[in-house]
Amino acid sequence: MSPPSQSYDPPLGRGAVYPSEYAPAVLCGIARAEARATLGLGDELPFEGVDVWNAHELSWLDPRGKPIVATAELRVPATSPRIVESKSLKLYLGSLNGTRYESSAAVRAVIAKDVGDVVGSALEVGLTLGSNVAPRAGAAPPGVGIDDLDVEVEVDGVDPELLRSSAEQGADVEETLHSQLLRSMCPITGQPDWATVIVHYRGPRIDRASLLRYFVSYREHGEFHEHCVERMFVDIQERCRPRQLSVHARYTRRGGIDINPFRTSFGDGPDDTPLWRQ
Repeated sequence: MSPPSQSYDPPLGRGAVYPSEYAPAVLCGIARAEARATLGLGDELPFEGVDVWNAHELSWLDPRGKPIVATAELRVPATSPRIVESKSLKLYLGSLNGTRYESSAAVRAVIAKDVGDVVGSALEVGLTLGSNVAPRAGAAPPGVGIDDLDVEVEVDGVDPELLRSSAEQGADVEETLHSQLLRSMCPITGQPDWATVIVHYRGPRIDRASLLRYFVSYREHGEFHEHCVERMFVDIQERCRPRQLSVHARYTRRGGIDINPFRTSFGDGPDDTPLWRQ
């Protein structure tokens, strides 16, 4: 699929007029290749994965003009050549507000086609209408939290040299660790992006204090969510040598959208249960 001609002119960081009519041309794609090249990644990726986008401010009109409200889940495969820029997606979804559709299935098909054209890959789109929602509270992160470790942090930028395996010797372990201290910066606007990051691995025990210092080193790092997670995966894989690894970042909402990149060598999929900050 080829992207629209304006797909590399991102609206992020610029003033934008919210379209009042259906406007697929506002969608903007950003190539993954440049960021992956800095990690030494080519066509053969060391992981599988998906970027899960949850849009909480979706609406359109039914055939008689009555508004319908819903949430949308977009699952973009990590193999897509491009990501979709977040503000452009917000503008695009907003452009559906005044458009009439025969059914939610028609809306789902339109979103799948338009976003698929921009990212260069088929994607899964799921819609949940308000009448089908079951109340649920946000969950606590899975596994063992490492944020209470007493560590001193003095870093200047992301530093993979902070990572190391534990000095403890023994058989391989399998465990899930999480930190809620992840903050990275939007590379366009400089605004902070907050997330919980979850690491599941099997292999030599990872030194937890080193992992926490490493996560904190992202605090002033400017990179898109998807690229941050791939950087984490590559750094942990190279420095700690797990047999299998997954990295899942659960970012908080901006503009009604949360982004949840997931990269794994386990061959499994992400747990999409919303966390308490989502």
